[in-house]
Amino acid sequence: MAPPGGPRPGWSRRAQYGLFFSFLLAVAGLVIGLVLLALSLVAPKSYASVRGAALDATAPVTGGLRAVTATIGGVFTGAGNYWDAAHQNAQLKRERELMLQRIIEAKAISQENRELKASLQLREHSRSPVASGRIVGSSFSSPRRYAIFSAGSSDGVRVGMPVRSAQGLIGRVIDSGALASRVLLISDRASIIPAKILRGGQPVISQGRGDGTVDLRPLEVGRNPFKRGDIVITSGTGGLYPPLVPIARVVRLDDDGAIARPLADPSSISFALVEQPYEPAAIAEEAGSAADTQ
Repeated sequence: MAPPGGPRPGWSRRAQYGLFFSFLLAVAGLVIGLVLLALSLVAPKSYASVRGAALDATAPVTGGLRAVTATIGGVFTGAGNYWDAAHQNAQLKRERELMLQRIIEAKAISQENRELKASLQLREHSRSPVASGRIVGSSFSSPRRYAIFSAGSSDGVRVGMPVRSAQGLIGRVIDSGALASRVLLISDRASIIPAKILRGGQPVISQGRGDGTVDLRPLEVGRNPFKRGDIVITSGTGGLYPPLVPIARVVRLDDDGAIARPLADPSSISFALVEQPYEPAAIAEEAGSAADTQ
C-alpha cells in the first residue's frame, strides 16, 4: 500500500497550528457577527457609526479596485473604439472614392448632354445640314492636322464640305469613305479661310500654323487691327464656308497680325455637323484643291 502524499495533521505541528488558527478565525467571525447583529437590534445608532467606520476603512480598497477595473475596461474599450474607428475610416474612404467616381460620371454625362443639345440647336438653325456624327480621332503630334469624322459618302458627305460644331468651325472634308471621312482642321498649314473680326468687321485671312493654332493676317498692310480676346468669324468670301461661323479667339499679338486658338477643339468635341457649301459651285473647286493638298 502506498504511503500518504503528505504528513498527517497529528504528526505536523504546522498543520495543527493552521487548523487551530482557522478555528479561531471562524469563532471570531461568528462572535463579531453575533455582536454586530445584537448591536443593530439593541442600539441602531451605534451600529450605524460602526458601519460608517467600516465603510471608511474599506473605501480606499474599493476605490483602488474600481480604478483597476476601470483601467482594464478602458483598455479593452479603447481598443474596440480604435478598431471601430479604423473600420469606419476605411468605409468612409471607400464611400468617398465611390462618390468621386459618381461625380465624374455625372459630369461626363452632363457634358455630353450639353454637346448634344448644342448640336441639336445647331442643326435646327443651320442651313441644310448633310450629316451629323462624332469626331472619333484627331492628330496632335504630326504637323498635319486631321480629324476622323464618323460619317461618309453613304450619309451624303462629299469632299470639300465644311464641318462645324456648336463651338465653331472645325475644318473641311478632304477624303470621304463609305462610313467615315477625313477632315482637314483649320489649324493645318494648308487651311486658308477668308474671315473677319467680329468686333469691327475688318476682313482678315486665317491660316493654320500646324501646332494647334491659327495665324491671322489683315488685308490692310501696315495696320494691326487685332486685340487680345478678339473673335474671328468666317466672312463667306469664296463660297465654301458659310458666313458668321466662329473660327478662333486671339491669344497673342505679333508685329503685323495675331495668333489665335480655334474655338472648336477636336480633342474635346464629340458631335459635329457636315454642311453644304455656302455656294454649291465652290465644292468642285474645293474637291480639286483637296486632291492637291493630299
